[in-house]
Amino acid sequence: MAEESQEIRVAEPGAKRPPQAAPEGHAKHRKAFPVIGIDYTHVRIPFEISLWILLACLMKLGFHVIPSVSSIVPESCLLIVVGLLVGGLIKGVGEKPPILKSDIFFLFLLPPIILDAGYFLPLRPFTENLGTILIFAVVGTLWNAFFLGGLMYAVCQLGGPGLNHIGLLANLLFGSIISAVDPVAVLAVFEEIHINELLHILVFGESLLNDAVTVVLYHLFEEFASFEQVTILDIILGFLSFFVVSLGGVLVGVIYGVIAAFTSRFTSHIRVIEPLFVFLYSYMAYLSAELFHLSGIMALIAAGVVMRPYVEANISHKSHTTIKYFLKMWSSVSETLIFIFLGVSTVAGHHYWNWTFVISTLFFCLIARVLGVLVLTWFINKFRIVKLTPKDQFIIAYGGLRGAIAFSLGYLLDYKHFGMRDMFLTAIITVIFFTVFVQGMTIRPLVDLLAVKKKQETKRSINEEIHTQFLDHLLTGIEDICGHYGHHHWKDKNINPQTLPLQPVLPALSKDKEEEIRKILRTNLQKTRQRLRSYNRQALVADPYEEAWNQMLLRRQKARQLEQKMNNYLTVPAHKVDSPTMSRARIGSDPLAYEPKEDSENLPIITIDPASPQSPESVDLMSEEPKGCSGLPPSPEEDEEGLVMRVKEPSSPGTDDVFTPGNGDSPSNQRMLRCLSDPGPRPEPEEGEPFIPKGQ
Repeated sequence: MAEESQEIRVAEPGAKRPPQAAPEGHAKHRKAFPVIGIDYTHVRIPFEISLWILLACLMKLGFHVIPSVSSIVPESCLLIVVGLLVGGLIKGVGEKPPILKSDIFFLFLLPPIILDAGYFLPLRPFTENLGTILIFAVVGTLWNAFFLGGLMYAVCQLGGPGLNHIGLLANLLFGSIISAVDPVAVLAVFEEIHINELLHILVFGESLLNDAVTVVLYHLFEEFASFEQVTILDIILGFLSFFVVSLGGVLVGVIYGVIAAFTSRFTSHIRVIEPLFVFLYSYMAYLSAELFHLSGIMALIAAGVVMRPYVEANISHKSHTTIKYFLKMWSSVSETLIFIFLGVSTVAGHHYWNWTFVISTLFFCLIARVLGVLVLTWFINKFRIVKLTPKDQFIIAYGGLRGAIAFSLGYLLDYKHFGMRDMFLTAIITVIFFTVFVQGMTIRPLVDLLAVKKKQETKRSINEEIHTQFLDHLLTGIEDICGHYGHHHWKDKNINPQTLPLQPVLPALSKDKEEEIRKILRTNLQKTRQRLRSYNRQALVADPYEEAWNQMLLRRQKARQLEQKMNNYLTVPAHKVDSPTMSRARIGSDPLAYEPKEDSENLPIITIDPASPQSPESVDLMSEEPKGCSGLPPSPEEDEEGLVMRVKEPSSPGTDDVFTPGNGDSPSNQRMLRCLSDPGPRPEPEEGEPFIPKGQ
């Protein structure tokens, strides 16, 4: 049985063999700590990737911490310098620096940058200037490629024995690589100088859409280089392949964008995976386009533009925030790594320097760019309503930067068909460094010197939004009437997210489900009402002017009531002698007005004891009828004319209504006015007069 079990254990492939005794003289090294050890090969790849990403983030952080450096030198320049230093340090210690491989660049580093640009692409300026962008991207790139390739072929034929072996197809291939404007470099420089929206969308849109031309020319000349003879049919098929590559990439992106929009309608119960669908569908569009040698950049842009309005109408606000910041973070890290690896690859790569070829390449690149922009702008301005000024033309020509796409395409060349690859890479790196360092560092002061309009950071007001939409609908109607189908007409045909044909696919809700939904809504509404804070008179903050205003209203109300009572009588009959209680009350209220005079010796003097129960405070003046004001007999004039009611001058609001005798009044008139004094009607406050007077 032991032998059978031993045979079974040996036959099992996954079983561990029992430890065997090591032969003498070859004893295994015994560690001081049996568990702790160093195994760098086990974590080498993820450790180095994390280290590079950490280095990129620290460099980006240090760039923004020092404002004096960031205001002069662009971020891309500093990152390339850091890459040169790191590459030189790695090479100095005897190690081989890593090189930016084309597969890593095109499959992992470039897609986040293009997706961020396509998903958040400003559609309105892009569609309004689409014709200008296509002319610069297609015609301009073709002009640069053939102009540069033809001149470089002439230079190679006249340059000496070291360049005679470079043929026309090789030079045209080199021209197609170096002629395209790089979106990564343009995005890095133009976002720092805050150029106006028109110039930004023209240069950046050109860098995005010229990918189809670059891909077609690159693969076309690469295939032609292996042919013994190129026929006219091959040229025609190569011309048609441009439409296949560009429109095929757009079609792939539209398909994945529609699928992403359709999928987002069913993620209401699983909000966590909503951002993941956006990233995966976009990346699948890019990979599917690259699978058939179509334009992956065009596919990514089309997918982002198509899916965004529908996805944002269906996903939650948190998912939208996650997509926004994750794309920004991902693209920023990729851009930083690209520029760092450009510097490292410059130190690590093989170079062949030829002064004639390198200087001619740099000079002809600048000449081709300037001539192309001037000629194309002259043609474009014939059809544009808003013309491109000479300042705009200069910025467009000066902003044609080259970057890592040209380096990666040059790195993809095969030594078998292109033995001059090292010289091509040297010339490409020289052009990249010149455009990024010289043009990138001087474009900011040139923009300030030429007083080019910059981007406005403020949002448009509601009034501007309403008028913009009104003008869009108006221009759409004018285009329909005239029979001219411009971009306003096609923009008006955009499908509403709610009108997607999903109703026949989705089953109708049953009555039980509808009742359950209503119940949930009622419960949530009740909970919301319970959570809301209720306000009452005690919980609200007291108004400091409320009490004074209420007192003023009460005084006015009493004055109106007394005025109505007094208006019932035109004259007042002669007064009678007051009762003792009334006299005591009136003397106590105003002793000075009832002080005995020299001519009234026969009047009794009444002494008021404030502590007595019959004090004036206990007398209700409103309940007593004014039968008389004093014991003096009326004068003959008063007997004949009676007493005429005199209206007291109204006091200022907020003051006490106390009778104040005038200087020119006689004592008898003062006593009469005292009896008949009342608050009277108060005038309404004027429009500019505060309702609370000063001093209260």
